[in-house]
Amino acid sequence: MDKKIKIGLIGLGTVGSGVFKTLKNFENIEIVKIAVKNINKKRDIEGLDSSIMTDDAYKIVNNPEIDIVAELIGGIEPAFDLISTAIKNGKHIVTANKELLAKRGEDIFKLAEEHNRVILYEAAIAGGIPIIMPVKTILAGNKITHIEAILNGTTNYILTKMDVQKASYADVLKEAQELGYAEADPTGDVEGFDAAYKIATLASITFHKRIDIQKVYREGITKIRAKDMEAANDLGYKIKLIASADIDENGNADVRVHPMLVSKKSTLAHIDYVTNAVMLKGHPVGSITLSGPGAGEFPTASSVVGDILAIAAEIGKTDYILPMMRCKHNSAANMLDISETTNKYYISIHAKNNKGVIGKIGTICADNDISLASIVQKCVSDDNTADITVITELVKEKNMQNAIRLIEADGNKVNNLIRVQV
Repeated sequence: MDKKIKIGLIGLGTVGSGVFKTLKNFENIEIVKIAVKNINKKRDIEGLDSSIMTDDAYKIVNNPEIDIVAELIGGIEPAFDLISTAIKNGKHIVTANKELLAKRGEDIFKLAEEHNRVILYEAAIAGGIPIIMPVKTILAGNKITHIEAILNGTTNYILTKMDVQKASYADVLKEAQELGYAEADPTGDVEGFDAAYKIATLASITFHKRIDIQKVYREGITKIRAKDMEAANDLGYKIKLIASADIDENGNADVRVHPMLVSKKSTLAHIDYVTNAVMLKGHPVGSITLSGPGAGEFPTASSVVGDILAIAAEIGKTDYILPMMRCKHNSAANMLDISETTNKYYISIHAKNNKGVIGKIGTICADNDISLASIVQKCVSDDNTADITVITELVKEKNMQNAIRLIEADGNKVNNLIRVQV
């Protein structure tokens, strides 16, 4: 039998547990050490040998016996220092750490190349959906210029439940927290941070340009109302938190995360609950969509284990393993500010039911070079106010924002401004 490839796991939470349980089935793999935060915590994991556990992760990254380190704790520190130390000590890396890749990816990939080591991170983008390996291998001959994705299961679950139950964001969030789909502090998910980290990394490898996470536009779902869901349905749309990225022929990149009205004719409109999906457009492939479980113990473990096995299969066979999977780009994309982008918009306006109110809104839009696709007034209340729903044609973001300021200055309240899928 060939020499066993020796693994060190940093983290034994949901994903780490799934990785441990899955790797037990492979005779050529041996987990020699597992680092955890609390070594005394009771863990109901069959076959777990407490003697290989430690609360000092540096005993893994400094262990000369270990070939591959799987970092599954997330965050920037101590993950960055642990991975850096492991690379300097000659170890290959598998990680699911989307925040680290988005914020410090350039540093760790450069370090890995200097020490001739590989970093694989399939699990960091879309859980169990294979996307990194396909982009770097079977799709390598394509020039991909557009990505549109649902990359966060928590927000997709909340939006789906709001749509199905016609319930408020606050009520559905509470339910999601009780069921374990949302954290006690859901900020990372509901404000779009998680999806932003993922789209930044995915765009970097797909466009072969570094994406500055600080310049990725980010907007969460906390302002979405049941009324917006109802209006979107009436207009032939669903509301989803979409992570998107576009690059033009001059290398200008538009990378962002925000709610979007997605046509019911679109595949992404029917990606519900905790499912994730990634749609890529390019030449010559055209348009393809990959969907599946974006999180969870075994779906994410599937990607981590796949990366571990890919590295394990190459160790000892060549001095430069997995060349196609390495970071090959050094130049940065020119990031477009959201104000310079062009979009269609859904606008919900609460206004006094006075004569000429729709005309005034129309005039403000016209003055800002905004063409309207539709404008509808309904729901006149006892206090003589009404909800007005507007859908625009394509318009510059900065023109739209100026129009919003003028509409509100005229005594109206803009309940929501949501971009519309083109």
